[in-house]
Amino acid sequence: MRGFVPPDPYTTVSEEHYAIVYVPKRSRNRFPKGCVEVVASAEDALDQANSDKNLFPAKVLGPSKSSEGQYIYYLVEWLNL
Repeated sequence: MRGFVPPDPYTTVSEEHYAIVYVPKRSRNRFPKGCVEVVASAEDALDQANSDKNLFPAKVLGPSKSSEGQYIYYLVEWLNL
């Protein structure tokens, strides 16, 4: 995947997760930790999604520490509503 450091196969620091992401539009590919709520499954993400409140279901990779010192998640894929 382009645009981020791949996960270390020997640790569990950055992993893929299903999540609800708060964003005004689905045009970004990385999100601050405060905009991401990790959930247990894709079904949970789809159930909790609410496009009227800008909450979208996704599969994300993270958390990773950015060069600015913030924790961020990277978009793997948007889940269909």
